[in-house]
Amino acid sequence: MAALGRKLVEQLKSKEFREYLMSTHFWGPVANWGIPIAAISDTQKSPQFISGKMTCALCLYSLMFMRFAIRVQPRNMLLFACHFTNECAQLIQLGRFVNYHYVGGKETEEKKVQHSQH
Repeated sequence: MAALGRKLVEQLKSKEFREYLMSTHFWGPVANWGIPIAAISDTQKSPQFISGKMTCALCLYSLMFMRFAIRVQPRNMLLFACHFTNECAQLIQLGRFVNYHYVGGKETEEKKVQHSQH
């Protein structure tokens, strides 16, 4: 186990790893993580504020960049993970949007509000 720890420390100290940390291959995906974090945070808010068009646009955006992350050489798995997470979060938001506006969630919420006022 100690040998594994030493090997990990050596890898982290390597020139290649330092160059990776200073590249857009690393910082691009790190900066991009704000999108899925915001989407995950928004799952706790009311679905009445979800924009269906924007959610669909973000789904397409993440699908395209997942493909890009796999196809670019070398593969950028950090970028793939970011957009995979965003795709999942946006699909959840899209489901909430559809439920609220087209399946009856809006009426259910209005009934709850009416009952709480009495």
